[in-house]
Amino acid sequence: MADPMKIRARMVGNVCDIKVLMAHPMETGLRKDSAGHVVPPHFIKTFTVALNGKMIVDGQAAQSVSRNPVFGFKVGGAKSGDKVTVTWIDNKGETRTDGADVG
Repeated sequence: MADPMKIRARMVGNVCDIKVLMAHPMETGLRKDSAGHVVPPHFIKTFTVALNGKMIVDGQAAQSVSRNPVFGFKVGGAKSGDKVTVTWIDNKGETRTDGADVG
């Protein structure tokens, strides 16, 4: 199972600033290990961000994104106490969902 995501969601004026660190190896399939064998690709393909159960971001990623990617979003219409939920699915079918309250 993948490590938990680090999600920070806070109000800045009347806009919610969301930052997400997705713990993931993000292997391109081009790197070789110390024995010279190609490390197979392993990367996040899709991710969603929801606010109180309503999807606000539907994103795609690929091999070119670095290990443990960080994404940021600004959302209007949120308020303190709302629930932000982030889900990713990788090319091996693994998935991770984590959430945080807007502060």
